[in-house]
Amino acid sequence: SNNAHFLLARPSTDTDTAAYAALVIDPGAEISAMGVYSWFHLRALEKAWIVAHRTLSPERRELYIRGMFLDEAFALHFLEDMYAAGHVAGSWGDASQRKGTHDYYNEAGLEAFSWGRDGTGVVLMGDAHMRPRDAALAARGVRRSLEQVLDVASGREGAPDFVITADIPPEPDAFDVCENDRMPTTGEGRLVGYDVAADLREILIPTAVPGLAPGLGAMPRFRAEVGPFLGFASAIDGRSLSGGFLPGQGGGVMGGLDIAASVGLGLDGVIGESGDGLVFAQVGFRADTPSSQSLAEGELVEQGGSITAAIPARRGLSARFRMPFYLVPFDLLFLSPLYLASPETYTQMAVTAGNGGLIPWQQGLATRFGRFQFVLGREFGLNFYGAFSGSDRLIAPRPESEGGPILVSFDSLGLQIPLVEYRPYRAFSENQSSQLLFQFFAGLDIPSGGRPVIATSEPDVDLDVVWSLGLRFGFDWRYYF
Repeated sequence: SNNAHFLLARPSTDTDTAAYAALVIDPGAEISAMGVYSWFHLRALEKAWIVAHRTLSPERRELYIRGMFLDEAFALHFLEDMYAAGHVAGSWGDASQRKGTHDYYNEAGLEAFSWGRDGTGVVLMGDAHMRPRDAALAARGVRRSLEQVLDVASGREGAPDFVITADIPPEPDAFDVCENDRMPTTGEGRLVGYDVAADLREILIPTAVPGLAPGLGAMPRFRAEVGPFLGFASAIDGRSLSGGFLPGQGGGVMGGLDIAASVGLGLDGVIGESGDGLVFAQVGFRADTPSSQSLAEGELVEQGGSITAAIPARRGLSARFRMPFYLVPFDLLFLSPLYLASPETYTQMAVTAGNGGLIPWQQGLATRFGRFQFVLGREFGLNFYGAFSGSDRLIAPRPESEGGPILVSFDSLGLQIPLVEYRPYRAFSENQSSQLLFQFFAGLDIPSGGRPVIATSEPDVDLDVVWSLGLRFGFDWRYYF
């Protein structure tokens, strides 16, 4: 709900170190990485001063030392964020833009200059894309921060000079960086006589100058798959068939085309690099080619092409659904009333589902070539053949003694169950989101009807269920709100 992990964008090009420090640490300032680091680092310095200057029992001293290191450890997380490219570029806009901009610059890198302004730039990467040189740069800042705390705790000559007159508890500071959007006010008697700006400036000088606020000269923004969206999707697939709708028909292959509109909620990477919280519903138009095998053996039948195919060309409506699940598919949907009774419990279940489920076998695997994920049960496709243009027609061969071939009408329901999914890394964009995907799926084609078209007095023809395995190649475009 805030930008606690990011540097605030500079309001103008003439903002210097002192002005920027005042901007981020003043009470009531918008929360930021520099502000949070400063707050907890100062709380560690307070406890360090008490360790050095007050008479404490061994047990009490241990509590203050522990609280000192916990405050400093928490502060250092935010100091390290100040060396990550995606945290330096400046963060504003909706959730999709903030996440996309963060991901883009962490991955692509950013030329940055320190507040020391010595004219030497450095290319920063970020987070999972950090290189040893990036880590070494951040480590120097971390080391100096720790040195300040240890100098105060040991009473070393040259340590920051101040006095604590307030009653500072030994526990780690309780300021909640998740719930607060503004920096808090420091109470009376804390860090009396301390030049906060001077010592913070020592830590700030080696860090990167953040990007400018919205307007001329601002860094380009990018989108991530985050938030509610409307979209357009298209896909082609090919599948291997177990047989035809009639007994004795051998296996074959066929293809299909889908064009659809979708609505959903994207949570790309929000709950972890291996997580997947994508939810959507999709409705569209479906068309299938005829199957490659013929309805019966014989040279004349085999030359008949699509007319004598075991499974004819078909058209219909399609629907597709995707939702992570906690233990069994769609359990979050059925358990949604739980949110009214215990929102925390339901939210935790949803987060667990997005991270791969209670048994985390559906976590995504990010590689240098793209992202792979086992997705069985997360997504289902339904094809309602005959719903668009009326029932389909099929030639059902019969022995000559029974009157020969007969034309029957039927409807069919196709089910697609993706098993494994591969998504190549997508290109970032400022004003749209689009990506490609490949899915290996299992399919089920369930016919119904088999009613004779002309000789209506004839009995219905029994039709078999057809199993299939296939590969689906899709394109997905989304507009996020």
